[in-house]
Amino acid sequence: MSREQRAGAVEKETGRLESFSDGVFAVAITLLVFNLQVPHLPGAISVPALGSALLARWPSYLTFMTSFATILIMWVSHHSLFKLVYRTNTPFLFANGLLLLLVTVVPFPTSLVAQYLITPAAPLACAVYAGVFVVINVAYNLLWWAATHQRRLLHPAVTSHQVKSVTRNQLLGLPLYLLATLLAFWNPYVSLGLCSCLWIFWAFAYYVRSPSPRRLAGGQDEQTAPESEA
Repeated sequence: MSREQRAGAVEKETGRLESFSDGVFAVAITLLVFNLQVPHLPGAISVPALGSALLARWPSYLTFMTSFATILIMWVSHHSLFKLVYRTNTPFLFANGLLLLLVTVVPFPTSLVAQYLITPAAPLACAVYAGVFVVINVAYNLLWWAATHQRRLLHPAVTSHQVKSVTRNQLLGLPLYLLATLLAFWNPYVSLGLCSCLWIFWAFAYYVRSPSPRRLAGGQDEQTAPESEA
């Protein structure tokens, strides 16, 4: 059997794992909304008083939008990685479980920043926020390593260029999130800005073309495909 025929015959085994992961992402992103609370007016109730109280809660709105976008992009990144993964094993399942554990933690540092961003404790709150993403990046790297180790879990049509590109992007995040953690003690807003910029980068960097059944059926060897198509 040729390589193309073998690739076309590969059956994706990750459906159950992807469904479970999607559920965890959905719960985590839903929990963020609990950081949005109705303000309580201590004095007389009036339109100006309510307006001022709502404006005073701008850190909650900012962190909600940032963290919602963050978890959304994490889910998109997770989905993109699973385009390349067609099998599972025990180390891969546990690596995915570690990542999901950290995803469920995101609402906590989000709430921490929302509550303390405009206080003297903001540097520590933002450092914890960025530090969580340091650990999440490590988890992503571990998940990718478990998938690519000896290429046992990857679809046969996945090219070496795709593997190297994703690996390079994954490793890039670690020093930058560490930098964001340190910058929090200098300027919390710069730290949050760097974290946001990184997630915008991931939104583009994790675009990967899934193996094309039509190409496999047509007999084109993915290893010789142009790198611009990877």
